[in-house]
Amino acid sequence: MVDSEEKEQMKLAAYLDGRKFLWCHVPNGGHRRKVVAASLKRQGVKSGVPDVLIFAPIQAAIELKRKSGGSVGANQSKWLDALGDAGWDTCVARGADKAIEWLIERVGSETSEKNEEQDKKPEADD
Repeated sequence: MVDSEEKEQMKLAAYLDGRKFLWCHVPNGGHRRKVVAASLKRQGVKSGVPDVLIFAPIQAAIELKRKSGGSVGANQSKWLDALGDAGWDTCVARGADKAIEWLIERVGSETSEKNEEQDKKPEADD
């Protein structure tokens, strides 16, 4: 059975939250009604933004794919290239385990204590 990208995203989210990363998931995927898609576009939603943006302890963008299947679209490649040019670490990961391995190579198995402040910040509702 092939794991879905959604399941892989949840596994990566648990890892990032558990290690106090300052990060967010960009929920650009999925199908929407045309009127909703047009409204989101006017609000600034951009096609191809990576699935995961990490702001601390490193600046990193991860495009998460299923363990098998799925491909990187042209807009996704453009975003990854642009973020890389801006100094961000970027990765296309086939599954949460690969994304986690990639992060461990960069920050070690535990993040620094300075991200404990994230726990004290309120979560945004919208």
